[in-house]
Amino acid sequence: MTATSLEFPGLAEQAARLAAGEVTAAELTATALGRAHASQPTLNAFRHLRDAEAHAEAAEADRRLKAGDRAPLLGVPVAIKDDVDLTGLPTSFGCAGDFPCATSDAPAVALLREAGAVIIGKTNTPELGQWPFTEGPAFGATRNPWHTGHTPGGSSGGSAAAVASGVIAAALGSDGAGSVRIPAAWTGLVGIKTQRGRIPTGGELFHGLTVLGPLARTVEDAALLLDVVAATGTTFRTAAAREPGRLRIGLSTRIPFTATKTRLDPVVEASVRRLAESLAGLGHEIVEVEPDYGLIGLTFLPRSLTGVRDWTLRVPDRAGLDPRTRSNAGHGRLLAGPALRLARALEPGLHRRIGSVFGRVDVLLTPTTATPPPPIGTFDGLSGWETDQAMIAACPYAWPWNVLGWPGVNVPAGQTADGLPLGAQLLGPSHAEERLISLAAQLEEVERWPERHPETSW
Repeated sequence: MTATSLEFPGLAEQAARLAAGEVTAAELTATALGRAHASQPTLNAFRHLRDAEAHAEAAEADRRLKAGDRAPLLGVPVAIKDDVDLTGLPTSFGCAGDFPCATSDAPAVALLREAGAVIIGKTNTPELGQWPFTEGPAFGATRNPWHTGHTPGGSSGGSAAAVASGVIAAALGSDGAGSVRIPAAWTGLVGIKTQRGRIPTGGELFHGLTVLGPLARTVEDAALLLDVVAATGTTFRTAAAREPGRLRIGLSTRIPFTATKTRLDPVVEASVRRLAESLAGLGHEIVEVEPDYGLIGLTFLPRSLTGVRDWTLRVPDRAGLDPRTRSNAGHGRLLAGPALRLARALEPGLHRRIGSVFGRVDVLLTPTTATPPPPIGTFDGLSGWETDQAMIAACPYAWPWNVLGWPGVNVPAGQTADGLPLGAQLLGPSHAEERLISLAAQLEEVERWPERHPETSW
């Protein structure tokens, strides 16, 4: 389905129209909040909406714009995931309970405010971001705007649903095992997993696994938001406007070792191979390669499970947590000592072994997920072990890049026969965001994914 630019205005487009005086921040914010409230009974993308605060911020933005003030996102409405502190709201990270309100902004939120953005609310995420589906007893189920019977993915599922449905043009998510890239794949968005340390977080999240990153409908919009929260000026937006040059792209479909039963769905494989053909048509050389992942998963679990343990210590009532969360936290307590230290110590060796593939290619192209988005409720009633098996079977491709700390970009790769979005990853070595963004923007020109939109729910 297609829709007009006015129905789905981009982040850069809104900023330009505001600067030109063609629209006011008050109008854009009222539209975004109206769509958020109207879609909430169906999509359930938001944990908190900031009506009064957002309207006040929009009024201030209009005053500044009228006075000739300019900033990259002055007056543009955006949203953030509910694992990031925002003054005056709790950071419950998908959990039930009476959390205290944050008394200061996270560094990335401070940068959004400095850029003039109007933050309309905080988006839903599963408990402590553990799963690739955004469902839980604290808030219910967040649904995919392309088909509300299916998940938008997770753990940045609320951000993805809000952007894909046109409530806002871009949102901030976080990615600890694919949590930006997976929902981007399953909702037809561009999602950037940033280089570790690129965006300030105020401390290590999940022992270096988790980074913040943007979700948007276009590469330019994702790059613009990244420039703001990484305080890089126009570095990444400039990259989105620059040709990447002829690249050698390695196509890889082998699933990293997970000790679980996994299989790449033929529909997903066909979509990724079709995208490789599009890249070849742009003049890039495509070669089939397989990175030497080895037993990288053994270094992931101590970091992720200890991170769950760390976060549960902030929860006011741990008895209200999902039994799977409490089980994971218990495993994290056991792994928090020597196993965690060993996992961190092994990282340089993994960089050398897996990174050797970039001596043969410039970029890796892989599936983002192994399956299309599952139906809502697929993971209900499963034990912790069964949940792990099911989610790894669906999403075995993204997490190694969190261990490495390197960047990756999800790009839309087409749809199933039922109209469910699919995605592919462009993966690079350390600090390769500019190359990946340039390549993604070039691909967007021929794939034209910003023209595809779901039926609106507002």
